[in-house]
Amino acid sequence: MPRTEEQYEAMRIATSNKIHSAAIKLFAKKGFAATSVKDIAEGAGISIGLMYRHYKKKEDLFNELVTYAAEGLDRVAKKFKSDDSQVEIIQQFTLEILSDLNKDDEYSHFHMLMNQSSTIEDPSPQIKYLNKQSEAMLHQTAQLIEKGQKLGQFKQGNAMEMAFFYFASIQGLTMMKITLKDGFITPSLEIVTSFLFEDCISR
Repeated sequence: MPRTEEQYEAMRIATSNKIHSAAIKLFAKKGFAATSVKDIAEGAGISIGLMYRHYKKKEDLFNELVTYAAEGLDRVAKKFKSDDSQVEIIQQFTLEILSDLNKDDEYSHFHMLMNQSSTIEDPSPQIKYLNKQSEAMLHQTAQLIEKGQKLGQFKQGNAMEMAFFYFASIQGLTMMKITLKDGFITPSLEIVTSFLFEDCISR
């Protein structure tokens, strides 16, 4: 019995997901330049021919992953602009990251891929877009902290410095997750955000 269009689409999506997962892991561990199309195909458990049917070049795959990252940052930045409680926004965002770190290595690998893209010479339009969104996210976080400070919910201090420290902490955790492997311990929400919130804020 021939497959339906829905079945073919489901197979295409499943294969694409395998490619994405393998590529994120390999780009993070080996770097973009040292990762070959063959490496990605083997990591995804597919033939090189099937790999080329999905992506003609590894640059196309890398740029697609970078675009996903940029779009994700854009969604978070818009959430940070909302009228919801500044404390709840930061808490929820941090909890999602900690949950991802506690689950597996995928978030850490994806984070390392994002960091690598910022160091590539002659960046593609997709990488430039990601860098722009990363900067916008940092500024939006600083603005959110400033709002919380005015309400007496966040500790006083330079909001941009606090935003830098917040993301530097997350970046450090992602690197330790990959380095320590099973020895990594996911810190609590209270530890990660203790420098931000006033002691009177209920967590």
